Amino acid sequence: MSLTALDPVAALRDAGLRVTDSRVAVIGALLAHPHASADAVFSAVAPTLARASRQSVYNALSDFVDAGLVRRIEPAGQPMLFELRVDDNHHHLICSRCGAVQDVDCAVGTAPCLHPSDDHGFQVTSAEVTYWGVCGACAAPPSS
Repeated sequence: MSLTALDPVAALRDAGLRVTDSRVAVIGALLAHPHASADAVFSAVAPTLARASRQSVYNALSDFVDAGLVRRIEPAGQPMLFELRVDDNHHHLICSRCGAVQDVDCAVGTAPCLHPSDDHGFQVTSAEVTYWGVCGACAAPPSS
């Protein structure tokens, strides 16, 4: 299912989670702001939920990660970020200047990163690759 067609209520039910206004709002914030920090999610839901608290947002995000509804990424030197794209083995491009984050599919095949040259006896279930660089906006020469 496309993320743009994601029904927050159905997604919560399918994940076995109780449907609350707060949880629906958190999913809505992640739909509008992919790769959002917990604080950014709170800032997005606070104006519409009178009883929203940072703790309720943190709890919802944690529950969502545990249920497989949300993926948490932890870029070095940055706060944790959360996204709804969990159904594939994609990676991320992160701008080292402005912090912009973009999804990027695996370069070859459906999940080549799940097959390391030596697994040392591990059963690999997921892989995280982060590409660091400078985004186009930051790399562009200043306009005069």
